[in-house]
Amino acid sequence: MLGGELGNSTASDPRAMAGLWPKLRAMHLNTVLVPVSWELVEPAEGKFDFTRVDDAVAGARRAGLHIVFLWFGSWKNSMSCYAPSWVKRDGRRFPRARTRDGRALEILTPFSEANRDADAHAFGALMRHLRATDGKQNTVVMVQVENEIGMIPEARDHCAEADRAFSGEVPPALIAALGAPGDDTPDSARTAWLREGKKSAGTWEEVFGGGTVTEEIFMAWFFAAYADSVAEAGRKEYPLPMYANAALIRPGYRPGQYPSAGPLPHLMRVWRAAAPHLDFLAPDIYFTNYAEWLSRYDRAGNALFNPEVDRRQSATNAFYAFGAHNAMGYSPFSIESVADPGGSQFARAYDVLGELAPMILRHQGMGTMNGVLLDSAPETTTVTMGGYAFTFKHEASWPYAPRPSGETPRCGGLIIMMAPEEFLIAGSGIVVTFQSTLRDGSVAGIDAIDEVALRGGKPVALRRLNGDEDHQGRHAYLPGDRFSIQRVRLYTYR
Repeated sequence: MLGGELGNSTASDPRAMAGLWPKLRAMHLNTVLVPVSWELVEPAEGKFDFTRVDDAVAGARRAGLHIVFLWFGSWKNSMSCYAPSWVKRDGRRFPRARTRDGRALEILTPFSEANRDADAHAFGALMRHLRATDGKQNTVVMVQVENEIGMIPEARDHCAEADRAFSGEVPPALIAALGAPGDDTPDSARTAWLREGKKSAGTWEEVFGGGTVTEEIFMAWFFAAYADSVAEAGRKEYPLPMYANAALIRPGYRPGQYPSAGPLPHLMRVWRAAAPHLDFLAPDIYFTNYAEWLSRYDRAGNALFNPEVDRRQSATNAFYAFGAHNAMGYSPFSIESVADPGGSQFARAYDVLGELAPMILRHQGMGTMNGVLLDSAPETTTVTMGGYAFTFKHEASWPYAPRPSGETPRCGGLIIMMAPEEFLIAGSGIVVTFQSTLRDGSVAGIDAIDEVALRGGKPVALRRLNGDEDHQGRHAYLPGDRFSIQRVRLYTYR
């Protein structure tokens, strides 16, 4: 998916939406992520209005785009601001989370069956409507359940129902998941469980110990179980793929300071055990250590999707996500705010990635594709494929490359092995050298480099790159002022 997520309020404005579709097409998107808010879908209890949903689907169809709907139900960025007025105003029926001193928060508690059932009922109605109106056309391809679930400003809810649950037994399904073989990736729950002696039963503090770490594990189970009930209600009506997304953790922050207990990597076992009706968990990445966060979600059994990323970050991230992590999609936030849509970095990157899409899909999971990110000249990354090692350097390391003013931009790309001695390299701002991995003294040489376009999934040569363009046969160079694709043919000699 070459995606873009709309700003939170854009989809509620028919005027803005009417003029938006040509802009998205100009940016070479194939998928748009569109919020759907509970307050507008069910303004009065049991009375549904899908006007804005239908308008979005119709607009996407006309533009030849797909949609991922984002269900802003009980929680959006931890808060319950998208709950309908009839929910917000009835605190007795729809109780809220509370702080340790008893203060009510703008957060619906996940320990209320009334909260859960009302949300699930509305989400089920949405999915039933989508099946009836789009079940044959399949404009809508996936749905996000809630948005950036998390607990703030304390690590756990202290309402009466939460306190009772915290004094109760840890669900056997969670303990079984912590002891299941196969995935030994360390995380918060497994580490605490092992430290406390791998107990097979007990209260939350007996099984995991005291403190905010245990409180976050506790909340994660109940947030996930709530989201799972909502997802289950939707799947019964229309079983599209469904996922939950996470707001990530600022360095040094503790549970309660960030949206705690969401579908974060250190809580993935808890979420998987409590929410089997979610197909995967996904990160919203606004930090510059993009590769590090993406790798934490690249886990066995968890399909990788980046539904929200800071649009100020380099579009090179998308090449890396597809190449290095077999991602299914990439999506900058508030995509409609990008100036000059046809000439933006995302339009230029997505134009190239759109050409590459058949090739990327063919090589995903085959071990014949990889990706790189480089933020400065000293950095290098080496990728081995076939009988060759490819060393990627930032273009700033090459004295003949143009010198941009200001900060050194992020550069990178992806590489695909098409045949034992034929490779596609795509991206921006990278210098690539080649070495033979044979131990017989063989030297890697460049047979030919062509700048190519992909037509019907096959590379078509645009121009031969030689002489100054490959530094007299020393390297491949993809300039940083654009995104491009090069086909490199190598050979060895002694």
